[in-house]
Amino acid sequence: MPASVPPMPRRPRSIGVELAAHFERLIATGALRPGQRLPPERELAASLSVSRSSLRDAMHELESKHLVERRTGRGTIVTEQTESVTELYAGLSADADVNLDDATELRLIVEPRIAAAAALRAAPSNHVQLEDVLARSMLDPDAEQSLALDVEFHLLLAHAARNPLLVAVYSMTSRWTESVRRHSHTTPDGRQRSLEGHQAIYQAVRARDPDAAAAAMNEHLSVIREVIARRVG
Repeated sequence: MPASVPPMPRRPRSIGVELAAHFERLIATGALRPGQRLPPERELAASLSVSRSSLRDAMHELESKHLVERRTGRGTIVTEQTESVTELYAGLSADADVNLDDATELRLIVEPRIAAAAALRAAPSNHVQLEDVLARSMLDPDAEQSLALDVEFHLLLAHAARNPLLVAVYSMTSRWTESVRRHSHTTPDGRQRSLEGHQAIYQAVRARDPDAAAAAMNEHLSVIREVIARRVG
């Protein structure tokens, strides 16, 4: 049975870009899973109230990012993970006995490089995804919602870097550190500091400045580490 695709938010931008952003977010967050087949083009365009040409533009972008495969006679299918990515996830099991300090240090090493790569490689559709998370983060979310938006922002940033191995490393370090990151979202001030950090990272990514993006990520992680230290100290 073809995958169910929810409606997308609409903004005054290219519909093709909006569509690509919508589908990539669904794939990144697991709403569309590897191996799932999308509905036929005519049906999908009608359900989303978009033209088939705009839908094709979006699918071309997703195909260029190796997120979907378009096969004659089979339609469009969400791409399966490569063997190297699957093996990396298996090796970095969420159930592994990982020291929290080691996981935090790994984030400090990896995520600035992710931000720098995103600044160089992000497509307009990636910018749309990050803008959407920031917009939702400004709607006074509670602690749980804020944490979920925090995780989503960093996940989508990793996808914008267009390296599935970096996505795998981020995903696992995120799971390993989620319990302690939760402390940074328990107060309005902590949530505001998180949002401000994300906004600075996004501005550098949007400006395609890899050095500024890496510096903004370093600053963000340092600030959040101080917020957490005050909460648990």
